[in-house]
Amino acid sequence: MLVLTRKPGEQIMIGDGIIITVLEGKGDGVRLGIEAPRGVSIQRKEVIEAIAAANMAAAASGHAGEDILKALRPPSTAEATPHGGTEGD
Repeated sequence: MLVLTRKPGEQIMIGDGIIITVLEGKGDGVRLGIEAPRGVSIQRKEVIEAIAAANMAAAASGHAGEDILKALRPPSTAEATPHGGTEGD
């Protein structure tokens, strides 16, 4: 891990296309600005971890979630007609 001390307005470059600018320091926090190419995803680590945990919990719950989603889906036209045809037959 590289540890740096920067002041507001100073920048750090990562590779050729990512620039991190220190905007300000407030109490225990620091505001950062990040410039990166469009194809580079920038996410907070805690958000990625929360999504991964939610995905793991959903996968561990079995098919119950899938059944709930199917129950919420409106029926297709073929399912809605009593004889299995389409309306106007």
